[in-house]
Amino acid sequence: MPGHRRQPSIELLEFMGVVKENGNEQASLPAVFTPLSYDYVLVAKTIDDQERQAYKKQIEYIEALKKKNFKVTKIIDDHLVFYGIQAPKEIFQKYRYLLRVSDACNWSSNDNNVPLSTRIRIVHFIINHTRIRSGENLRDLMKAKVFETRFCLHEKKKQKELKQKWARWTACLQGQPITTVRDYFGEKVALYFLWLGWYTFLLIPPALIGILVFLYGLSYFNSSPLIKEVCESNRVMCPLCDKGCKVWKLSDTCSYAKLSLLFDNNGTVFFAMFMAIWTTLFLEFWKRHRACYVYEWKVIDWSETEEELILEIINDVECQPKQYRHSYLQSTLVLICVTVMILVIIGLTHFLVVFRVIVAGFLAKDFPSNISNIGAMLAGALLHFLIITIMTKVNRIVAMKLCEIEKTRSFAATENSFTVKMFTFQFFTYFSSLFYVAFFLGRINGHPGEYVRIAGQWRLEECHPSGCLTDLFIQMIIIMVLKQTINNVFEYTGPLLYRFLGKRKRQHKLQRKCATCYLKDESELKDGDELCDNCKLRDWHKNYELTDVDSFSLFNEFLEMVIQFSFTTIFVAAFPLAPLFALINNVIEIRLDAIKMVTLERRMVPKKTNNIGVWIDILEAIGVLAVIANGLVIGVSSDFIPRLVYHYVYGPCVNGTAVEIDCMVGYINNTLSIASMSDSRVKFDPDQMVTPDGFNATSCSYKDYRNSDFNVTPQFWLILAVRFAFVILFEHVLVICKFIAAWFIPAAPMQVKNDRLLNTLETLKEELQYFKPDAVCTP
Repeated sequence: MPGHRRQPSIELLEFMGVVKENGNEQASLPAVFTPLSYDYVLVAKTIDDQERQAYKKQIEYIEALKKKNFKVTKIIDDHLVFYGIQAPKEIFQKYRYLLRVSDACNWSSNDNNVPLSTRIRIVHFIINHTRIRSGENLRDLMKAKVFETRFCLHEKKKQKELKQKWARWTACLQGQPITTVRDYFGEKVALYFLWLGWYTFLLIPPALIGILVFLYGLSYFNSSPLIKEVCESNRVMCPLCDKGCKVWKLSDTCSYAKLSLLFDNNGTVFFAMFMAIWTTLFLEFWKRHRACYVYEWKVIDWSETEEELILEIINDVECQPKQYRHSYLQSTLVLICVTVMILVIIGLTHFLVVFRVIVAGFLAKDFPSNISNIGAMLAGALLHFLIITIMTKVNRIVAMKLCEIEKTRSFAATENSFTVKMFTFQFFTYFSSLFYVAFFLGRINGHPGEYVRIAGQWRLEECHPSGCLTDLFIQMIIIMVLKQTINNVFEYTGPLLYRFLGKRKRQHKLQRKCATCYLKDESELKDGDELCDNCKLRDWHKNYELTDVDSFSLFNEFLEMVIQFSFTTIFVAAFPLAPLFALINNVIEIRLDAIKMVTLERRMVPKKTNNIGVWIDILEAIGVLAVIANGLVIGVSSDFIPRLVYHYVYGPCVNGTAVEIDCMVGYINNTLSIASMSDSRVKFDPDQMVTPDGFNATSCSYKDYRNSDFNVTPQFWLILAVRFAFVILFEHVLVICKFIAAWFIPAAPMQVKNDRLLNTLETLKEELQYFKPDAVCTP
């Protein structure tokens, strides 16, 4: 058989600094189990009364494990009882044998050594599926407070190695030892960090281009005729609310106009197009890198269903497979519940709209109109952040309850179902307000004499004459940056405080007692050697005092990053600096998650997989939605199309006679309409028409394309037609480009496919050697 060739994709990742393997990506997992290792630890409260039902169930469960030939070591420490669990060798021998005969698991190597990470996964499955006579399993017993918790132990040597290579702040700009992470935490965690590292690296180009777009807008600060027109204008603008608001000067919002131009300029269009293509390239190249790693790890053909069946058989030879079931009644009920939940979240968006209108009217009594609008916008963004924090907990509870209604067949199916529901709820929680600001704010508010009101009382908000994109930008920067910053602070300081302010006195006492054996080198031990109880208790206590983790701990990290990916792509036209903030956050996030997993949290149960699950489908959907949303932001929310129409149809350069004048001169005035107080339909109070200079205004301007009778002008219909044409063209062109890019880049490198082909051929040839005509072949 030809020698192993290193995958070019892995070499490329190492060259880029995404990973740091040093040729170890194919190294087989070491047999780390020693006589001192324990596969799992159960912890319970000390129960003095042996007649209590909780005590009897605890003893019954431990006896059930012993019947399966598990070795259980019991150590009592004050108010806690620790049970160290070691599984018998025959369990892992059965596992290796069943892998060999399984069709979908023929990737298994011939190495008979079972690494501790695999042992933990098998033992985790068995202890969670071991039942007592009442039918209760470990999860049921933990809910009944029979056991307090359970966890697998950190390995000191591996933990130290990961700290040196990976889990430290000084390694922020270094590649990740993905295979080492896989050896310790399993493929699922390793693929998460591989995905996050690739995502972070690929954020560099859009971050740099976003800075250029920002600088492009900054360069027009002093020369743009649009800014000059606003800052030097004498236009009197109509009041922004019914009571307390007065007319205001357009020039008062000079700074706001400058801020708008930073993000609403011609460079934004090309940046949005670039990000649409970038999303596709990111996902397609990720598929290639994933294929290389799962091939090297020999899990490319791994089947989750067959793995589950193997573990079921090992746990109980008489087991029956869980049947696939589907209930139209349950599916309908879940669909109705999801719809109701989404409507509730959208209802909260309406509450935010009312809140902003009320705050704007309240502030307008004491502050100028532009200040009151910005204050209302900031207050709305902060309230939105508070709603996000609360609804995240509510969404999780609802998603879990809906999964219970579905009664899925396996944990993997439950996890996928929960992921889709939770992401859907979170997406609407985060983005419903942003969609309102992007596509409805200032477009459905009416005009003087016929304003649209909520419940007939509160007037809807208006956009600034320079455009609505700044409102969207301010919302995004508050929610995105504030959420990420607070998340990172709590993620790190929470476990850190728990570690240093927790139960430390007892552990120090154990260390002083354990002076003879707790630093022994396990490699020097022989079969049958054991540490003293104090040394075992020290190690178990140290792991017990770490922050607890569960099956959804990694889900939380993925959800945070995918929501960030949504911010980075869906409304990037309004916030070109989003990739830069995401890049900075992710550089910190990688090491923060690494430090947290290695040193501050209990060890996650290593999970085997060959992909990132349903998240890849969610990312694909976000990529398509990003094209649609950015097309609508540019075509509908920004002033790109109105400026374009003005430049070529209504501006001073239309006839080609203007030489020394900028073609955009007069654009702001062109977008404003006039409402006269002599019109009986205009019902502003006389006090509202007093200008800041003390003059009584007889008319005021508002942003719209209407004549003196409040009918829309032909320019409005022309702009509307061009908007729709641009959105359709933009979306179709980019969707076609996405499909071409996806077709052009194979999901797996040719070397991976060819190597799989050769390996299959060699395996078939080896099996053919055992063939005997008219006989049952047995190796």
